[in-house]
Amino acid sequence: MPKINIYCKNTESYISVEGGSTLGEIAQAIDLGFAPVCCRVNNKTESLDYTVYRPKLIEYQDKTTGSGPRVYTRSLCMMLYASVESVIPGTTLIIEHSISHGYYCRLGGYTGVPQELIDALLHHMQALAGADFPFTPHNELTEKVAAMFDSRDLGSKAELLRTTRRLYTTYYTLGDVCDSYYGALAPSTGLIDVFNLIKYKEGFILLPFDPEHPDRPPHPVRQEKMYKAFTEYARFNSIIRVRNVGELNRVVMEHKQADLINVAEALHEKALAHISDEITRRYKAGGARVILISGPSSSGKTTSTKRLAIQLMTNLLKPQMISLDNYFVNRDRTPRDETGDYDYESLYALDLAQFNADLSAILAGEEVELPYYNFELGCRQYKGEKIKLEEGSVLLIEGIHGLNPELTASIPEHMKFRMYVSALTTLSIDDHNWVPTTDNRLLRRIIRDHKYRGTSAEETIRRWPSVRRGEEKWIFPYQENADAMFNSSFVFELAVMKEYGEDILSSVPSDVPEYAEAYRLRKFLSYFKPIDSSLLPSTSLLREFLGGSSFKY
Repeated sequence: MPKINIYCKNTESYISVEGGSTLGEIAQAIDLGFAPVCCRVNNKTESLDYTVYRPKLIEYQDKTTGSGPRVYTRSLCMMLYASVESVIPGTTLIIEHSISHGYYCRLGGYTGVPQELIDALLHHMQALAGADFPFTPHNELTEKVAAMFDSRDLGSKAELLRTTRRLYTTYYTLGDVCDSYYGALAPSTGLIDVFNLIKYKEGFILLPFDPEHPDRPPHPVRQEKMYKAFTEYARFNSIIRVRNVGELNRVVMEHKQADLINVAEALHEKALAHISDEITRRYKAGGARVILISGPSSSGKTTSTKRLAIQLMTNLLKPQMISLDNYFVNRDRTPRDETGDYDYESLYALDLAQFNADLSAILAGEEVELPYYNFELGCRQYKGEKIKLEEGSVLLIEGIHGLNPELTASIPEHMKFRMYVSALTTLSIDDHNWVPTTDNRLLRRIIRDHKYRGTSAEETIRRWPSVRRGEEKWIFPYQENADAMFNSSFVFELAVMKEYGEDILSSVPSDVPEYAEAYRLRKFLSYFKPIDSSLLPSTSLLREFLGGSSFKY
């Protein structure tokens, strides 16, 4: 094959290679100084078996950078599945969702996984890492792959393949085990050498490496309330028989999506009514005058607050609302994160002194003029909006820091009720691939910011790592302080957002780093059959992001 020139961002130089070389072969000829698990080719993530025939822009990534953590985690999941097949053949492995810095897993037929079995699985995974076996990709006719998965009791994978109707499918083998993942895997098991399994509830938690300390697994954290919220919705999914994307696609193909939407919306309403009843009970007992509603970006806090207010009114209470966003300091006083971007997720992006002064005055029965934050000008203004509590009033305060004790340190505990809102996605792609909650929220934010703030998908994606760092520091450590958790996700919502998201993401140019994430999200959305948003009621939480809501924002 003729020689071709490729540009390597790692070495900031052109490299002459033979056409037909794989990325893995090229990496061996370069002094990278690290072991790559994947590579971005023209800003698209590829596995190291990718073959280069024409000039390309390439950037190798280790397990800590760019797409590396996702590649590492997928590969680790296949090692776990291979270990289950070896230690307890024929047992179904279900990797459900992220929790406690890891991923919650269950084994079919086990209501509690014995510690000795967990130890045996961990030992086998360690042996796989030590043997450095390859993850071997294969590309085959989809119907043949689906039939193979059926024969191996991987029905959720077969259903997904049959409902997405693609001609060819890529799957991987690790020894005698075959599996499919919706992205690249590492070249071999030897690169996946940091992990742990921790017994938890009915199953166990799979822990990859700690992003802060890549040479060791993270320490698990207590998330009992989060686990309960996930479990309740997973049980709901099981009852309505929409546990994974294949089953959701089947609902759409059978034209039953309207019924599914009605049931899921009713579940939201019931959950909010239950929270309202608990607030009312505490109010009558002399507490719960301040309702603090918190959650990460694009969790649907605003609509959840408005719908909770309606439920409180049916209980004969008089809700009044304050948004913490209106207490941002002027932009020239906004703290910056380690990359130099404005850190709007920081608690100190708020004027805590003014907020506490206003809150104390409101609770003392005084009339207070509320500020309004002009995001375009980056400053706080006053427009004559005033608030005064009366008999039967409760104050609803919505913002990401609602559960942080420092925000309302001057308010007695019994006067506060804390509600945490998050889009805890319980829908799986298949038994070994989950839908990340962060992807759900990122897609919501991309659509909302494009529609209402004129922000491009490229800019939203660029800002997302900063948002995530802020959440890890300022929001997630306090989520277990909640008196109630509200899961704002819908089992059908990615199918509704599909066409909106694909259209907006397609505008991200291929010559920017953000293209890798835009391409990944477009590929992810391609697995869903679309659902028409006109089927959503005007009060649906999703209307906050898609438009058409009967609420005023």
